[in-house]
Amino acid sequence: MTVIVRDVRPEDAEAFALVRRAALPYMLATGTQAAFDWTHAHPDAHQRPLVAEVDGEIVGTSQVRVAHDAPEPGVGSVNVYVHPEKRGLGAGSLLVRASEEHLAEHGASTLYSWVLDEPEFRAFAERHGYEARRSAHFLRLDLTAGLPPLQEPPAGVELRTAASFAADPRPLFVLDAVTTADEPGDVGATLTDYEHWLATTWNHPLFDPELTTVAVVDGRAAAFSAAQTDGRGRYSTGMTGTDPAFRGRGLAKLAKNDSLHRARAAGCTEAFTGNDAGNEPMLAINKWFGYEICATEVRHVRTLG
Repeated sequence: MTVIVRDVRPEDAEAFALVRRAALPYMLATGTQAAFDWTHAHPDAHQRPLVAEVDGEIVGTSQVRVAHDAPEPGVGSVNVYVHPEKRGLGAGSLLVRASEEHLAEHGASTLYSWVLDEPEFRAFAERHGYEARRSAHFLRLDLTAGLPPLQEPPAGVELRTAASFAADPRPLFVLDAVTTADEPGDVGATLTDYEHWLATTWNHPLFDPELTTVAVVDGRAAAFSAAQTDGRGRYSTGMTGTDPAFRGRGLAKLAKNDSLHRARAAGCTEAFTGNDAGNEPMLAINKWFGYEICATEVRHVRTLG
């Protein structure tokens, strides 16, 4: 069989998402989401989604971008996934090569990639020159098995949905920016473009404003738990965070509990989230909710040249 690597076409969106769900079932992926991401990519990111095709069937995907929002220049990312039933044909290696060539053309010399913490995947990464760094966990919660009871907000704290900010979402942008700035990770990110955030985060097809909970203190958005849903009964926490000025008061936990209860009431049956392995406070919160680790990824890095 001959493996062909090419750029995606609009009609590839559903097959692209199918490969992602098969290879990484702990993350939400839909055809609508894939198509949206392709058409709303920031021009400075030089995104180039690729697919590997065998006899007309898409068997692998690659998400490639320059980290234009990172404080340091020359950083890129490449994440390759091959359908579990189609491994061993060489699709992964061809996707890695094409991805690296594209990133090098656009000035990226430090490349990061997430790799499942399993021997065959780690060996694949090492063969291609990538070195292991930090770890992160995928966690799953069975929403049909019960949740901690809802808690009454303390005096001065109001729980609102993100939908209640529809007329002016800017307070949520500010909160997202300040919490993203100190999120654990190898590559930092700075949110400064409100219009791009509106287009790609607020209007993202997976984002569910009705299930996203915001803790408001004295009229100020202080903490939030962002919800994503895929229409298949699956819910994922996109981000949970607290403004540094309000930390230590349990507001993120309060917001996440409210969001999970909303998700269960809306018919979601399972919830997913991800945590940096070193983020002990958030891991403890998720353990309290009943989340269990279902898989681990290892961040790998390669320096070109």
